[in-house]
Amino acid sequence: MRRPISATESAARCVATVALALLLTGAADSPGHVPEPDGLWQGVMRGYTPNSVKGARVLDTAEAVRLIEEKTPVLLDVGPADKRPASMSQTTPWMPAHRSIPGAVWMPGGGSGTPDAQFSESFRSRVAALTGGDVERPIITFCHPECWGSWNAAKRLVGFGYKEVYWYPDGLEGWQTEREPVTVTPDPVWALAAPADQPK
Repeated sequence: MRRPISATESAARCVATVALALLLTGAADSPGHVPEPDGLWQGVMRGYTPNSVKGARVLDTAEAVRLIEEKTPVLLDVGPADKRPASMSQTTPWMPAHRSIPGAVWMPGGGSGTPDAQFSESFRSRVAALTGGDVERPIITFCHPECWGSWNAAKRLVGFGYKEVYWYPDGLEGWQTEREPVTVTPDPVWALAAPADQPK
């Protein structure tokens, strides 16, 4: 005769079953278990990201600070612009402040995964101007933690042939744990060049 299963044993079995399911599925939606897509990410921008970008190097905050101090890289902030809350009256002044790493060029929407050729060319052209056409110039891409935008930007740069591409996945929040951010405005050249239907 089988003995009854206690509530504790039942809970333990449930946990074990869930853990096994996650193991078998690769836990693609959990930290450290997100595989790199073959191309650019075109899904929801906020969510768990891979731990790497093929062809680029991943930086933590200490490494980012050191690289900035030693090599003066181009800093590309591709974080999105804040959107006016739907509940806010159109007559109420809307003046959001975007904080970033000092010296960064803010290209809102620059991390889009769109396959649009015009977008890609606008992004390539602006970065070429910022680097003086030097594919050896170090470039750091960032936005916020768990944001695919900076991953996409790094992926594009590798595809454009840049040799020293760095991805800083901890982004602004990571930077603020070590250093002070500054308020920046959108890059005016990018604002004019980026396709109108892309998020700024």
